[in-house]
Amino acid sequence: MDDNMEIDTGSNAHTDSHNHIQDVQSTSLDAPATQVPSTRDNFRDIQVKVHIRRPERDSWVYLGRGIVTQEVIGHSSRVVVRTVSTGKVMATFSESSELQAEKRGNFVVIGCVEGTRVVSWSLNALNNSETLRLLASIELACYRCKQAIQDPRLHTKARRKVERIIKEDRRRRHRRRKDQESMIDAFARQNIGNEPAQPEPGPPIAP
Repeated sequence: MDDNMEIDTGSNAHTDSHNHIQDVQSTSLDAPATQVPSTRDNFRDIQVKVHIRRPERDSWVYLGRGIVTQEVIGHSSRVVVRTVSTGKVMATFSESSELQAEKRGNFVVIGCVEGTRVVSWSLNALNNSETLRLLASIELACYRCKQAIQDPRLHTKARRKVERIIKEDRRRRHRRRKDQESMIDAFARQNIGNEPAQPEPGPPIAP
């Protein structure tokens, strides 16, 4: 009887130890989940055409087709644009990004502030519904929740700074475009003035 009790005790100890190991493994698997980016299960990828306008440039450059995904890291998320062909990251928008996004037709135009310069991205979605979903995803991922709660004054000040820099960049581009058009008009008028005068038609010559 005693031998049976010793065997039962050892079996229980082994079971408790095994359960403890399982609990530790389960805890260790749950813990690092905040460090590894994961794609939102309920987020449907958005296909877009990607254009970029670099600082001090007035024209857009087409980069190709891209896929927009939303990745979750802990309690925050980020929007990532990758190329369709290779999966290479073209752009990332997150809470650390200083940007302003707006909808223009089926385009979402994003002005990213880098110091005193502005890099503009244009994401052309398939339809109005996809465009609205894209805009909402970017605004949600880039909204600084902690700053807005902890220091609303600083949050408002930072947003106004971004808006001011983007507005000044737009004003400079419009001024450059206007100056360029004025130079083209002046050059055209100068060429017209330098053209040789056409001789006045004379009376018909008698045969």
